Amino acid sequence: MNFKDKTILSIVCLLFFTIGMQSQNTVIDSLKDELSLYTKKDTIRVNILNDLAYAYYQKDSLKTQTYLEESEALANKLNFTKGRAKSLYVKGVTQAAQSNFDKGFQYFNEALRLYNTINFKIGIVECYNAIGILFYDKGDQRLAIEYYEKSIRINEEIDDKKNIAINSNNIGKAYSNLGNYEEALKYHRKALKISKESGDEKTMSSSFNNMGTIYSDQGNYPLALEYYNQSLAIDEKFGDTLGISKSLNNLGIIYKNLQNYDKAIASYERALKIHKKNDDKKSTTETLNNLGNVHKRKENYKIALDFLEEALEISKEIKNKIYIGTILNNIGDVHLQLKDDAVAFEYFEKAKKINLEADNPRALCNSYLGVAKIYTNKEEYDKALTNALKSKELSGKLQLLNYQTEVFELLSDIYKNKGDYKRALTSHQQFKILNDSLFNKENIEKITQLEYEYKYKQALDSASIRELKLTKEVSSINTNLEKSQRNIFLTIIAFLLTAIILGGIIFFLKLRNIKEKNQNISIEQKLLRSQMTPHFIFNSLSVLQGMILNNEGNKSVLYLSKFSKLLRTSLENSRQVLVSLSEELSAIDNYIELQNLAVNPPVTYHLEINPTIDRTIFKIPPMLIQPFVENAIEHAFTSKKEDKEIRVQISFEDKKIICNITDNGIGINKRKLKTKKNKNSLATAITSERLKMLSKEFRVQSSVSVADRASFGEQGTLVTLVIPYKIDSIK
Repeated sequence: MNFKDKTILSIVCLLFFTIGMQSQNTVIDSLKDELSLYTKKDTIRVNILNDLAYAYYQKDSLKTQTYLEESEALANKLNFTKGRAKSLYVKGVTQAAQSNFDKGFQYFNEALRLYNTINFKIGIVECYNAIGILFYDKGDQRLAIEYYEKSIRINEEIDDKKNIAINSNNIGKAYSNLGNYEEALKYHRKALKISKESGDEKTMSSSFNNMGTIYSDQGNYPLALEYYNQSLAIDEKFGDTLGISKSLNNLGIIYKNLQNYDKAIASYERALKIHKKNDDKKSTTETLNNLGNVHKRKENYKIALDFLEEALEISKEIKNKIYIGTILNNIGDVHLQLKDDAVAFEYFEKAKKINLEADNPRALCNSYLGVAKIYTNKEEYDKALTNALKSKELSGKLQLLNYQTEVFELLSDIYKNKGDYKRALTSHQQFKILNDSLFNKENIEKITQLEYEYKYKQALDSASIRELKLTKEVSSINTNLEKSQRNIFLTIIAFLLTAIILGGIIFFLKLRNIKEKNQNISIEQKLLRSQMTPHFIFNSLSVLQGMILNNEGNKSVLYLSKFSKLLRTSLENSRQVLVSLSEELSAIDNYIELQNLAVNPPVTYHLEINPTIDRTIFKIPPMLIQPFVENAIEHAFTSKKEDKEIRVQISFEDKKIICNITDNGIGINKRKLKTKKNKNSLATAITSERLKMLSKEFRVQSSVSVADRASFGEQGTLVTLVIPYKIDSIK
């Protein structure tokens, strides 16, 4: 690659990375703006916090933790199960990304449990996918398959074809790691079919790439190259840097196996730059390993070891056993080439142990082959034969043409040294057949043809795009003059229509506003009349006159004082939009005391307020409670009743002030029988009408309901008020 090509490549990689970062930053900035504008402490805020935490999990773990803490606290307070589950899911993703697999699994399982309690299938699928990926990265392919299949079953229930295709690809990759290529291809083909039918080109690209990898492992390079190029064409179309880098990596493997090492290195280096700038440790490890292998083929052993050791360090950091076992094999191969058999043997034995644990038959095949080569060098042919035959069995089962070729060559040498010339000859003949099938002339020509066809198709597509663009420009110029006049005319009509519609809307809003104001005034006038009725004033003055005539001087002065205070409080409160809860309750106290001076036996009054309520900071509309207390005194009790009792209970639940007014009188049902049938009290009718207006003004739910306590097995009437309120922030 010359300097000019390298410069262009660097600019392209930088551009892809910059676009990716800008896209991520745009999402984060948008969510942060949304959070700052949305201050209400409800489920919407929980969702925004969770989205922000997820957006930051690869970028800033501290910010992720901060957002999750606020999200969890608010979700718990609101008892928002879906929000709590999402917070746990994001925690699991964060832990899995840091290779803390056990902790990640714990969070995913807890999120899954919560989603199951509310039967939220999208969340359940999300957790199954995440757990599958976690086990895949950990190296436990069978458990990964189990969770991917669970996800597919639910996706089939909700008919989510895109996720069915994605999980089919995931299952295929897991089977590929297990060496079951037939099953792997079945799932990749299923994913390809579904994604083609739904037009999901990104999943198509992934299917092509995965199938290419299987054919590459089996030595079918022409077919592998065909699939890789189809994948690369789609990724370049969408500017998918991750997909492009994966295809480049895979193309490098093909070039390496065809001994075109310079092309392989160029592909790997392009991929590596993208992976490192995206901080994709998993893909970085894979590409470093591939660079180490190709430099080993070029006999640049020091450079090879540098790449492989860096790859091993990262694979240990992310705790990926599949990569660790593979890289240990490759380091062993380098030391084998350097004639350092003791060190090589140590690496192969470590690799064999990990590959057995991770159930990675492909890498295990290489471990046995490496150990067999070392025993052959040490002239311990029986041990060499045992390991070589194990490698032969695995490579044959997996149809790994490269390993089959090497193992038959080694077996020929082992049998020859053991004096078994017949088997030595058979093994050598098999080696020649396999070697020729890898590098025959027809194979090379087909690959060259495929490369040419791919480049020709790219050039043809580019020319077609330019031609189409030119045709559109010419057509646009021809029609612009006609459109411009028509557009001006349509713009004028649209402007006039918009002006008429807006004028109508403004008129309607003003009319509705005036109507609402008139309605408010009417209700307030009714309220004033109902809150201090002439009947009550007349009765009060009559009581006062009786006290004076009976020479009850002290009692009449006390009565007059309380009456004037109550009258003044009622008039003052009626003129205010809001009064403190303490002022409203004080007015009720005065009213009860005044009434008890005039009646015998007196009414027992109880006031119960939840301790969490600060009556000085809550502001409520005036005279909402007093009319119902007055109504109870006037109508609830018979004159003979001894134990008259009124109880006012105020609580604060679910951000609502709830006031229950109970009496032990005759009950609302009997009271209706004594009055006109189905006639509501004046207090109830006016308060209901007033609460409708207040609900709109305060933008909160408020209501009034009246029930006979007989339905609860008790005596009297229960009035329940849901009172609108505001909190005085100055207090």
